[in-house]
Amino acid sequence: MKRLLKPLPLVALVLGTLPAMLPTTVAYAEEGEAQKPKPVYPPISKTEMQTPAFDLALRADTQTLAHLSPKGNTAFDFVPAGREPERAGDGYVHIGDIHIRLKTAGSDWQDFSSAHARKQIAALAGGNGVLAAADITASMGAGMPLRVERRWVNEAGVLAMRFTLVNTSSAAVEIGGLGMPMVFDNIILDRDLDTAHAEASFVDPYIGRDAGYLQVTRLNGQGPALLVLPEKGTPLEAYRPIIEARAAKNGDIFTDRSQRSQVSEGFYDWTVASKGFAEKEWAKAGQQWNEPTSITLAPGESRTIGLRFVTAPDIRKIEDTLVANKRPVAVGIPGYVVPTDQTASLFLKTPSKVAKIESFPEGALTATSEKSGTGWARYQVKASGWGQARLTVTYADGQKQTVSYYITKPLEQVMADIGQFTTTNQWFEGKGDPFHRSPAILSYDREDNKILTQDGRVWVSGMSDEGGAGSWVAAMMKQLDNPSPEEVAKLERLVNETVLGTLQVKDGPQAGAVKKSIFYYDPVEFPNYYDPKINWKSWTAWSKKDSDDLGRSYNYPHVAIGHWVLYRLARDNQGLVKQHDWKFYLEWAYRTSVAMMRDAPYYAQFGQMEGDVFLDILKDLKREGLTAEATEMEGLMKGRADHWRTLKFPFGSEMAWDSTGQPEVYAWMRYFGYQPQADETREVILAYDPTIPNWGYNGNARRYWDFLYGGKVSRIERQIHHYGSALNAVPLFDAYRQNPGDLHLLRVAYGGMMGGITNIDQQGFGSAAFHSWPDMMKWDAITGDYGMGFYGHAITSATYMVSDPQFGWLGFGGDLTTKGGKVHIEPKDGARRRLFIAPAGLWITLEAGRIKSADYDAKTGKIVLTLDPASTTAPTARLLFETTTAGGKTYGTDTGTADRGGYAIALGTGETAVTLSPR
Repeated sequence: MKRLLKPLPLVALVLGTLPAMLPTTVAYAEEGEAQKPKPVYPPISKTEMQTPAFDLALRADTQTLAHLSPKGNTAFDFVPAGREPERAGDGYVHIGDIHIRLKTAGSDWQDFSSAHARKQIAALAGGNGVLAAADITASMGAGMPLRVERRWVNEAGVLAMRFTLVNTSSAAVEIGGLGMPMVFDNIILDRDLDTAHAEASFVDPYIGRDAGYLQVTRLNGQGPALLVLPEKGTPLEAYRPIIEARAAKNGDIFTDRSQRSQVSEGFYDWTVASKGFAEKEWAKAGQQWNEPTSITLAPGESRTIGLRFVTAPDIRKIEDTLVANKRPVAVGIPGYVVPTDQTASLFLKTPSKVAKIESFPEGALTATSEKSGTGWARYQVKASGWGQARLTVTYADGQKQTVSYYITKPLEQVMADIGQFTTTNQWFEGKGDPFHRSPAILSYDREDNKILTQDGRVWVSGMSDEGGAGSWVAAMMKQLDNPSPEEVAKLERLVNETVLGTLQVKDGPQAGAVKKSIFYYDPVEFPNYYDPKINWKSWTAWSKKDSDDLGRSYNYPHVAIGHWVLYRLARDNQGLVKQHDWKFYLEWAYRTSVAMMRDAPYYAQFGQMEGDVFLDILKDLKREGLTAEATEMEGLMKGRADHWRTLKFPFGSEMAWDSTGQPEVYAWMRYFGYQPQADETREVILAYDPTIPNWGYNGNARRYWDFLYGGKVSRIERQIHHYGSALNAVPLFDAYRQNPGDLHLLRVAYGGMMGGITNIDQQGFGSAAFHSWPDMMKWDAITGDYGMGFYGHAITSATYMVSDPQFGWLGFGGDLTTKGGKVHIEPKDGARRRLFIAPAGLWITLEAGRIKSADYDAKTGKIVLTLDPASTTAPTARLLFETTTAGGKTYGTDTGTADRGGYAIALGTGETAVTLSPR
């Protein structure tokens, strides 16, 4: 445990001194920077200014934004002010720059950029509230048929940036690309975790046309948050990445010289018009968030676009701030992923009345007005079909707002689909495999519709690390609440024939330890095996020695999950698990947990993805009376928690910044009673995990580098619903159950949990993540590390009955009806085994059996559960319940017999009623 006392400095993590898991491009670039003396840049001349909300500065030569701090807090900056000198040259974009793609009749698209090759701008006379004004046409490039003027304005205390475009030519000009670079300080390079959390920010877009906005949140989760809002005629139509200059195609001038890497996501354009991109770079992409448009200016005609910068006191007040600024606000309950057998709600609060609501595709979504009486217009939303859809809300003042949805099959069918696909299409069995991967569930390429028996990133074909373990972990987690005897039989074989003894050490002093990969690259041992079309010269082509390494703790939770699920299935069902009894699998889950601390102590100083499973294993050890094992495991885990407790931000990993460790850190902080640290962790999660009216960004925990490790298209790119979305939902759900008054927590959590099933296609293939860049807008073709996200979905799948003072009675995951003080809910989540009655603070779980419905009496607090009839494998339900809120009433039941901290309830051929009453 001594190795836990001093975490590795983050600079070492960035510089690639760990066993290599950093992308090659990052390791080489940053290592080179560290070895060379840093250049010294001349200071930048700036003009300091103030508004009621901000201290700011503009560069004296370009009038671009060089500094933007909340009023009175100059130690923090929303823009990369500290890097202004090094980013001063041509080719670096700033807020205040503009990108324009245009053409005239019969011509091709032409590109103009104010940042590509800067020229002297011409200052313009100010005016009422004008902080600075300039004609920047000279800096746009030769042949520009427009005059471009920019003004910085303090309008009634609000900071605004406006561009006026005037057609100075004799022909009509069509503007098919119009973007304003949004450059905020998301750069982690050269910062340790404490510094990054104090100084850096992340940006999340609502790509909702006239109602669109950006939210810029500090990594530490503290306020204020910055909101970038559109002025009239400035829709957020698309959010276009500004490509790194060294990676751009010849002739591309809409670039930035700053390096995209794991320590910097890069910058984006607020894109007002995108038709010119849709016709060229995005021509082969999937459906865009909005229909691409263009702007046509007749000779002498002008168009003004603008953005306003305001602050919200904190993240939870973002929607209130939007309302205060007279913006159209949409709130989807339970979110924007809608199974076809569920009913969702959409709440709208706007200064202008709704004129019409349209669906694209037509008929995919229907929005029916309902009575609200709370100041919000309420609509019932039903879905049909499958895949992406959007609602376009047109207001009486002409503004249009788009809300993006994802339609899925009923969740019970989605669970069946992924179980079937992983255990059939991805089932690998054959005596000839030289790496002894048979039987196995291996990664899959959906474009080629084949199992990946080889990949230059050897773990992808080697059943471990996230990119190789994802599929078999998903198959295993599907069985937790939706077991299929045929699928369980295959998985029991996988664990006993391939995991134990091949992937995991079975005997000896290192029994329980887990390898990094069971596929490896050795052309001497297997001279005719490896596909010559694959690049085997990268560091990712591990040798047998590297693949056999037992020191990578991130691999241990995957294997622990396999054992733990089989334990649960054997313990609470009949006839499903046949090779060993429940105790065998629980003991192996325990051995795996202990082995992680023994054989992989270095990485164990960090929180692990799916690390929550260790807490479940510990609780089950205690329930089963395995006291010695529980005591040892608890002591080891407390050592980790005590270490994390000493750190201000204990969320490190091998990466410079990560959204992986927070869920497990939160779990152990809660378990050991370190509530302040749990609260800190919760707020940090909210900083990178937003609630936004878009299925892709709602609950989408930030990740932008894992396509390098488990994707087919390998690049630094903001990923939509990578595994972090569903994993980070786990602590947020727990935090909400402690405090049901904080609906924001539930909305973000449910967005992440449901986002985790959008990856599953109509046949059951689970993609690693969705490519958010508009040149793709589709799911990656490889399964990769998706299973970690499915773990998060499966472990949190539940229905929530909520009474909200603003929105009234709400059902998350189930259809809810009320009559007087009686509330009825029918769960339709993918498990139907977990239910939270928020007004009672009661958390109800089943480890066998299913909830058909629940009735809650708001006056007496009494709850009546209706359980499904018995099945062949589950003749008995196992019920647990607890009050999670401080001061909440204790509940009891007279049904069933006491069993391992819960109740065993015999089920019959008909439904069974169970009454829970406050005591």
